Amino acid sequence: MDPRLGEIGEKVLGGGEITREEALFLLEIEGPDTYHLLAYANAIRERFCGPGVELCSLINARSGNCPEDCAFCAQSVHHSTGVAVYPLLDAEAVLQKARAMERAGAHRFDVVTSGYGFRETDPEFQRLLEIFRLLRQETSLELCACLGHLTPQAARALKEAGVSRYNHNLETAPSFFPRICTTHTVEERMATIRAAREAGLEICSGGIIGLGESREQRVELAFTLKELGVDAVPLNVLHPRPGTPLGDRPLLPPLEILRTFAMFRFVLPDKNIRYAGGRELNLGPLQPLGLLAGLNGMLIGGYLTTPGQEIERDLAMVDALGFRR
Repeated sequence: MDPRLGEIGEKVLGGGEITREEALFLLEIEGPDTYHLLAYANAIRERFCGPGVELCSLINARSGNCPEDCAFCAQSVHHSTGVAVYPLLDAEAVLQKARAMERAGAHRFDVVTSGYGFRETDPEFQRLLEIFRLLRQETSLELCACLGHLTPQAARALKEAGVSRYNHNLETAPSFFPRICTTHTVEERMATIRAAREAGLEICSGGIIGLGESREQRVELAFTLKELGVDAVPLNVLHPRPGTPLGDRPLLPPLEILRTFAMFRFVLPDKNIRYAGGRELNLGPLQPLGLLAGLNGMLIGGYLTTPGQEIERDLAMVDALGFRR
């Protein structure tokens, strides 16, 4: 094993922090040392987070017709993808999905809507507040919201309605963001994260790897999230969707994906870092190794516009690895 890997791993296990240079070194590891890297990431996860895996689920409560031009997204009006388009679901439909996910073992439930975002006076935002109040009353799930950009007043209203965590991904490194979106800026995303934090909400923010970003930019994303003080980090791997500008992007090599997961754990040793979209396509039978690369959370029950793996297979994977759920 490269002695530098051991030095960096022991430093983090001892409570130290790594540098951007050291994080980039982790991404450039090759050969058998990849598995030593994963072992260290797993040990860091165990040391700072314990043996539990947080299981999250979501509902795409308003789909399609998004005015933003994010290059990876099947729901943008700028792309012809054939994705389902529908207005905000009624409260009963959302409640039924939440109850099903709770029975399946989910700890959290995230209500997601397409579009730029909301002000507190928007009629649909008021309907969403009613939905969150109903979910709080009728389920024991921790409630999350992913509604795009928010005003500070809207963030406070979500907190009062029972939402505990707000999801707003940076998507990629600030230096690469203009390459994937031109209709809003990464600074706008950061402003929403700060507004949600100031309202007393936990912050769930991560991104997508495989968009064409460099390894240096993956490190940049990890350290930006660290600087923002986020609580949970969903890591998506691009699932190229026909009709989007990234529809023909090649898939990342599986071991590169796993090294990236491990790097995030080294940078964010005590955060909830979770599997999100694209794991089934990009990792296939190697999915268990993601949880052994430092992840301690995962989405179950499907994603926004893709079905994902069967819940029973996900739970069997978690159990077989000896994680607590």
